[in-house]
Amino acid sequence: MDGPVNSANPKPTDARQRPPESIRIFYKTYQRISPTAVDYDLDILDFSRGISPEQERRLRLVDHLRYEDVRAACATFSGRNVDRLALLNVDIPVYECVDVAVLPDSSGLLLIPSLLPRQTQRDLASRLLHSALANSRHKTNIHVHYEIPYEAINSDSLRKSIGGEASFFDLPPSSTTQFHPLKSEIRDPITVSQFLRKKLRWITLGGQYDWNEKVYHDIDPPPFPQDIADLMRSLFPNTKAEVAIVNIYTPGDTLSIHRDVSEESTKGLISISIGCDCIFVVGLDSVDGSTTKNLAIRLRSGDALYMSGCSRFAWHGVPQVIQGTCPPWLSDWPAQTATMAANGGVVADKYEAWRDWMSNKRINLNIRQLKD
Repeated sequence: MDGPVNSANPKPTDARQRPPESIRIFYKTYQRISPTAVDYDLDILDFSRGISPEQERRLRLVDHLRYEDVRAACATFSGRNVDRLALLNVDIPVYECVDVAVLPDSSGLLLIPSLLPRQTQRDLASRLLHSALANSRHKTNIHVHYEIPYEAINSDSLRKSIGGEASFFDLPPSSTTQFHPLKSEIRDPITVSQFLRKKLRWITLGGQYDWNEKVYHDIDPPPFPQDIADLMRSLFPNTKAEVAIVNIYTPGDTLSIHRDVSEESTKGLISISIGCDCIFVVGLDSVDGSTTKNLAIRLRSGDALYMSGCSRFAWHGVPQVIQGTCPPWLSDWPAQTATMAANGGVVADKYEAWRDWMSNKRINLNIRQLKD
């Protein structure tokens, strides 16, 4: 799937460079648009709404992922069979996002709508927000200012009473466990509820990124989660999963316009969406660098983007996360869908106190190869 980077503009190196004015204006347009207006904006590429003839010229069908290959990869990841109905038993189309009339060359920006089936999305959320978050070597935005109470979720009493692997969701929203600030004269402690509901914004997997210096640390990083790496290798074989940023959004949150240029690799960047819809904007350059086209794409739960070739170092951002758009079969996560016991009652769920946490969240798994 990887094509050549822009021949006129080689790999950029300045992670602090100011984005062009044109995409900044484009970004602000979709930051201000109302959720209702999003539904009627035909300039937004939205596969679930349907593709108009006008939008067809922005797409090029370049490949298909075999249904059986995707199903097998997801079944291996989840450790269970994937419902055949979840993938509709058809090969999954891969589209290249490009305005053919303006950018006749390959952009390398690939969109794969509805790539991950429902159960795989739920399982991936669990691997990221239970397992990865509970691993003290995977840093978060909270580490910069607070001590993370890992001992609270690994206590013998909690593990004996709840069982399973440790998770911060093992602690109820009413928990008195606190995250103490590194500088108490500047910040107050935060609660588990504040941490999980609003304060947690990102988690880093594998190579750890220094957000101040905009570089990856050379010190021994934690291993990248092997199960996630295996799943990504099955779906995107041209990129080796070595580092990732897990972004956690609440409606009202944004991701400013930027380029991902800190990696020493030109291999494609993988982006997986889970939860609420978002508007994703990107500026695509032609191969010779003479023309730029800004695009807005509505990404829904289970969609995947692959930024390769000319789009690998494109300016992009998320101006809006759309409230109330998490699919109903996912919104109850981390709790399970209610099931009935033999006596007619409802089976108790260990995460019942956190039911519907996902209903107001968007999770983006953004995976890169660190070095060629």
